[in-house]
Amino acid sequence: MQFDADGEIIIPTDKPMIHTVSCDEKPGIQALSTTGEDLRPTDKNGVVMRDAEYKRLGTLSLLAGIDLLTGIAIPLVSESHKSSNFINLLKKFDAMYPDGDMIRIICDNHLAHKSKETQNYLAGRPQGRFVFVFTPTHGSWLNMIESFFSKMTKQMLRGIRVKSKEELEQRIYLYFDEVNAEPVVYHWKYRLDEISLVEATAAAL
Repeated sequence: MQFDADGEIIIPTDKPMIHTVSCDEKPGIQALSTTGEDLRPTDKNGVVMRDAEYKRLGTLSLLAGIDLLTGIAIPLVSESHKSSNFINLLKKFDAMYPDGDMIRIICDNHLAHKSKETQNYLAGRPQGRFVFVFTPTHGSWLNMIESFFSKMTKQMLRGIRVKSKEELEQRIYLYFDEVNAEPVVYHWKYRLDEISLVEATAAAL
């Protein structure tokens, strides 16, 4: 993954830099509002008390990518996860990286990733600017963004209450700002022979 023995990114001087971005969508994030004010902790009860009832305000979709070389997470919150939304995420990637570099996208086989609209956008970019690597069927665990979404759900989304979808959007972007303040580069620990064994076991079931 383009790291040297000390874990530093290797910047090639004789060929374009390759930026590898793991990306996917997290649709259906619910904006839930409380029906009453939370109760503050007391001396007898040291936790915040909240009514179990809630009000549904709608849903948002999160499209995001993680630069596997820097740990930077790139979000795009939208009302849906159509091809046009995915293209907007690609445009964010395109604006992030220097011209002439390659952007390698790791994603699943969702229709938006391969649609005619997406292909038309890619055709308008320089050849080799974007390269797609599609994960195999039932192989979403290979894509690092899935682990990021799981962590985000546990840390931020689970139990969240907001007053509007706009507030939920703002808080999602704030979460990414906080993550990117101290980005963490993930170092894959599986060995190729271990991955082959897992795939062979799954195929046999």
